[in-house]
Order: sequence, then structure tokens, then C-alpha cells
Amino acid sequence: MDSTQQYFTADPSSQDVRRSLNVTLRGHEVRVEASNGVFSAHRLDLGTSVLLRNAPDVPPQGTMLDLGCGWGPLALAMALESPRAQVWAVDVNERALSLTGSNADSLGIDTIHTATPDAVPTDLAFDLIWSNPPIRVGKDALHDLLMAWLPRLSPMGRAYLVVQRNLGSDSLMRWLADALGGGFTVSKQSSAKGFRVIEVSRTA
Repeated sequence: MDSTQQYFTADPSSQDVRRSLNVTLRGHEVRVEASNGVFSAHRLDLGTSVLLRNAPDVPPQGTMLDLGCGWGPLALAMALESPRAQVWAVDVNERALSLTGSNADSLGIDTIHTATPDAVPTDLAFDLIWSNPPIRVGKDALHDLLMAWLPRLSPMGRAYLVVQRNLGSDSLMRWLADALGGGFTVSKQSSAKGFRVIEVSRTA
């Protein structure tokens, strides 16, 4: 299994070699750890950076979701920006969850809950979802993933997804609008460096 596929799996086959990264998350300069077999193992990836720079302010409280958390940059940013929020960091990759948890601990954050998808309470709704979704997992799997979580937005909740333009961001927007149907709006929130930030709003 090559390194681009490992982060889709529950138990990456590569050696868990942790490395320190100095990153800036919504104005917070922090030191974190990443590792092999986890998305963006060597740096804060460009798409995530675009989302962090362009997404609106995080609500001061509520229940948030980082879908496909990797080593945790989006979850950490939400928790740092809104200390009263409860943030769920969800990933199929157990190493990613371990990294997110240890990074939260090292930063003194106790409001992040790491979980595999099936461990999240089914009745939990989210006021905010941030995601750099795994486009390369395949269209059908991606669609299933998004339709499992976006309908769990709370009334007036919003989701922000960052997707490369050349990997189908515009066609994904059209598909989401059709698949979600009434009660949701899908729009382009911003564009930068070859990425689109897609906003999904629950209106009812």
C-alpha cells in the first residue's frame, strides 16, 4: 500500500515515525506532531491552509466537527478559536486520532473528542463542520461520506469544505445541491490557490 492510500485505512502499514511541525492555525502559532500514514504527514497542506484562512469566524460555542481530521489542524484551530465549543475530530485512521488527541493534550485543549465515525453518537448534530475531504478515495465513497455527515448540520448550521478546482469542486457543488435538496443551500464561499471553499448552509 503506498503512502497516498494509507491514510484512508484504519491501521496504516507504515512505521509510526512522529515528527514535530511548527504551524500557524488561525493566528495561533503552535508546535504539533505528525506521522507517516496520516494525511499531510510533513506539513500543513495547502488546501487546509486555504480553508483556515477563508472560513468565517467559529461560533463562540456549540458542537463542531472536523471530518477527516488527520493529525488535527482543523479541530485544533476550532478549539483554539472557540474554547467553549465542543469539537469532534473524526477519522477512520486510528493513528490520526491518536495524533489529534496527543496534539490537543500538548496544547492544553480538553474540548476535542476524537472518534471513529461509528463511535460518534447518532443523535449528535453539528453547528459547524470543517473538512478537507478525501477526494482521492473515489467519487462514490466521497458522496457516501458527505451524505452521512452534512445532513447532521443543526438548524442554521454551516459546513465549509475545501476542494481543488481541478479535482471537481464545481461538479461537487452541483451534486451536493441536488443530493441535499430543500432545506440546504450550497455556494462558493471563496477561491484561492487552485482551491474552492464550498459553503453548505442548513436553512430549515
